[in-house]
Amino acid sequence: MTSPGGKVLLAAPRGYCAGVDRAVVTVEKALDLYGPPVYVRKQIVHNKYVVERLEERGAVFVDELEDVPVGATVVFSAHGVAPSVHREAESRGLKTIDATCPLVTKVHSEARRFAGEGMQILLIGHEGHEEVVGTMGEAPEHITLVESPEDAERVEVDPERPVVWLSQTTLSVDETLQTVDRLRERLPQLQSPPSDDICYATQNRQAAVKEIAARCDLLIVVGSGNSSNSVRLVEVGLESGARSAHRIDGVSELREEWLEGVGTVGVTSGASVPEVLVEGVLGWLAERGFGDVEEVTSAEETLVFALPPELRRDIKAAAAT
Repeated sequence: MTSPGGKVLLAAPRGYCAGVDRAVVTVEKALDLYGPPVYVRKQIVHNKYVVERLEERGAVFVDELEDVPVGATVVFSAHGVAPSVHREAESRGLKTIDATCPLVTKVHSEARRFAGEGMQILLIGHEGHEEVVGTMGEAPEHITLVESPEDAERVEVDPERPVVWLSQTTLSVDETLQTVDRLRERLPQLQSPPSDDICYATQNRQAAVKEIAARCDLLIVVGSGNSSNSVRLVEVGLESGARSAHRIDGVSELREEWLEGVGTVGVTSGASVPEVLVEGVLGWLAERGFGDVEEVTSAEETLVFALPPELRRDIKAAAAT
């Protein structure tokens, strides 16, 4: 099926953020430096394609540290881990490289600080998400999870103690603010973190989708199903006026019938998605008459994070020998 004159609005920014790029490069450099296998606890980032490519190079992904041989090298994913995981790694003599995104580390630091001050912490996020599990592990006796605006109506706190909210970094900006507003209505003493916890990349990608959504008959979001920020982009697109929206892992999941009656297609990708997957989607669309691509840029991103210090140290030592 073709659609002569079909147009594509390509959202920018899209794809890899600084934290994801740092995490993926960390595994690649570790494989180069130490040789395979290099173990990785959980998926380094939530993207099926990235994980499979790293597995081909010799990365071994495990769910728990008990699956890592004593004395081996293990990388902690970009989503962060609880202090108990660090202690377990040390007790088993594992060489660890912490690829936690610095913006997630910031939330961990806030949780420790507020807990140390005796505050109650309301963590806005999704139960079971690796980032949430890691953050709650910093001070489990002080943190209560709030998953939605509806949860905000039910949460109970000690009225005699100060309370503060934190959030998972990959949430919908709008829904998080709705949850905070509901909490504040019930808890006028609620305090906010020094700065917004939702990461710049999540906010920028949602803003970029809002920029194009109302002009789109169809929005295609490239990203894996366990990627919170990718799933949110679909929701944001629909809420912002896209007639329809679908999340796909890659070009093989595209469907011809989605293009029926469509004049304009929006394309974006989550923060853990390499650009090669977007290029595949654009090629598929071009073959079906959607070759006119307009990139719509709503923000410029220049942030770069340094590699984990333990890896930089070993790279420097190897270069000196």
